[in-house]
Amino acid sequence: MGQDVRSPPGTKKSGPRCIALVGPFQSGKTTLLEAIMARTGAIPRAGSVDQGTSVGDASPEARHHKMGTGLTAATTTFMGDSYTFIDCPGSIEFAHDMRAALPAVDAAVVVCEADEKKLPQLQIILRELEDLGIPRFLFLNKIDRASKRIRETLATLQPASRIPLVLRQIPIWNGDLIAGFVDLALERAFVYREHKASEVVALEGGDLDREKEARFSMLEKLADHDDALMEQLLEDIAPPRDAVFDDLARELREGLISPVLLGSAIRENGVLRLMKALRHEAPDVTATAKRLGASSPKDALAYVFKTLHLQHGGKLSLTRLLAGHLDDGATLQSSSGEHARVSGILSVSGGHDSKRPAAEAGETVALGKLDTVKTGDTVSSGKTAPKALVGVEPTPPVLALSLSATDRKDDVKLGQALLRLNEEDPSLTMIHNPRTHDIVLWGQGEMHLRVALERLKDRFGVNVKSQAPSIGYLETIRKSITQRGRHKKQSGGHGQFGDVVLEVKPMPRGGGFEFREKVVGGAVPKNYIGAVEEGVVDGLLKGPLGFPVIDVQVTLTDGSYHSVDSSDLAFRTAARIGVAEALPQCAPVLLEPIHVVDIVCPTEATAKINAILSGRRGQILGFDTREGWPGWDRVRAMMPEAEIGELIVELRSATAGAGSFTRAFDRMAEVTGRAADQIIAAHSVAA
Repeated sequence: MGQDVRSPPGTKKSGPRCIALVGPFQSGKTTLLEAIMARTGAIPRAGSVDQGTSVGDASPEARHHKMGTGLTAATTTFMGDSYTFIDCPGSIEFAHDMRAALPAVDAAVVVCEADEKKLPQLQIILRELEDLGIPRFLFLNKIDRASKRIRETLATLQPASRIPLVLRQIPIWNGDLIAGFVDLALERAFVYREHKASEVVALEGGDLDREKEARFSMLEKLADHDDALMEQLLEDIAPPRDAVFDDLARELREGLISPVLLGSAIRENGVLRLMKALRHEAPDVTATAKRLGASSPKDALAYVFKTLHLQHGGKLSLTRLLAGHLDDGATLQSSSGEHARVSGILSVSGGHDSKRPAAEAGETVALGKLDTVKTGDTVSSGKTAPKALVGVEPTPPVLALSLSATDRKDDVKLGQALLRLNEEDPSLTMIHNPRTHDIVLWGQGEMHLRVALERLKDRFGVNVKSQAPSIGYLETIRKSITQRGRHKKQSGGHGQFGDVVLEVKPMPRGGGFEFREKVVGGAVPKNYIGAVEEGVVDGLLKGPLGFPVIDVQVTLTDGSYHSVDSSDLAFRTAARIGVAEALPQCAPVLLEPIHVVDIVCPTEATAKINAILSGRRGQILGFDTREGWPGWDRVRAMMPEAEIGELIVELRSATAGAGSFTRAFDRMAEVTGRAADQIIAAHSVAA
């Protein structure tokens, strides 16, 4: 006998749904997508992440690293309804894809397991869903490997959620193995069959007793928000089954509970029961549009949640149509006022996309050649620009690489490739370093940057050299001196003559640069004073230690000129010579940038973080609990920029991939002794 596929009373067929699959790294999201696609008939059999045959994680980078490096959209049908699943990467380094896609979905399935080490990652994901008001199911995966009783597991997971986690199912045990589950809403027992539909079995004995106790616990939590149900429980009246289903659906949609379902994605267990829960209880696109604050327009209204640049297909914009009807060839206007014409509408199903003439409200499609539209845009077919429904800002980057094309003729190609990468992934940031002329690529972590370099090479054909970015060292002086700078050159015809006397003084830290002139008697004509200042600036670009010089006041006090041989160039050269000769006599000292670093981490990792900071010349300013985040701390410290470079690598290692930080420049500080000698020596070798 197969699984019961009847719809509970009060449910009806819905339009196309969009469901996010989210969860901690390696929790089994992509494997669950495979199981869903196989069990609903979208693919003949489930693929494997390890073997590189899955619908999700299909990019070369994802296949190579055996992890999600970008989201995958795949569409299937179940009991007559269309579902698009957005498989989101689990690593915090690729979280922007998830954050950009979540506003468009109707509900989320949070794939997790009974692993306390992954609790902080789970909390980060649940907090994102909570803040956006997205209904969410928890799918407790790998239940076949469970070593704890289900109540213990639920107690472990509950601190990650700000709303109650409500068990919808309890396992049926056969010794130490889980053989199936009891659906507490249906009051039916099912025995797992690998890669097949579960079989209904009689609910009796100890399983019946456990079901009654667990069902009562579920109803108690539902009754917290339903007075009629509370009265029935107090009077020991069994509530109607359809009322229980209605409560489950309403409280899920209102964000009052998060139902917990069990299964094993790799064995395809629990998948159909999850699909039925989504069908009967998850909201549809109308509720999603309302949550986003969209009116009910007659025109097509859509949200672009991902941009892709295909090698041979051009630009594609993954889009959720929130309202209306959209035809191929329609002209869309974005929330930023840009216009673009749709050149192709594609169904999304992993890598097997197919063209179609139109799309309807609720469907998730890829739109071709929207060149002026970017990720996060709201677009409409109306005559006026729609208001932006969503604003998703990337989290601040934490790691950088300095890039240059291996072959200089590829410089332009590199720039274009980086712009496309940034369109696909706005959490990558490119900054041009004016001192080194390199491009500094900022990202969310080591793997994030590694994947970016792989895409540059494999997809855009650009080979790059990468290295740690140069640190913004500077130098200043400690004492004053007066120095003459003289430039005299005779080479036939007009010669060159410039003569200046400069007073060079240190300024307070942060004073920058100041130029003055106190020339009397026309020793240096007024028309050459501007050239003298330019020469001084030239001389400060590289001090005796090899770095730009700051916090210096230079005063022109005297000089001389030649009526024929003097010129702007001669005085500029004389001033540069004077500064260059003065600075080594002014007790030069090295300065390094100091940043305030703000770290967030799980409380159990705080001691490790303090040790990491101390080992990186960090000065801990203090730490406190992270407001609104139970089980998390916030640590503040002062750190030299040179020590922040790979801080994120150690931080992620110490926090099971969950910790992060922000930083802000604070001041320049002196570096002396051996540390300064090493920095100067390394810089001279690199130069």
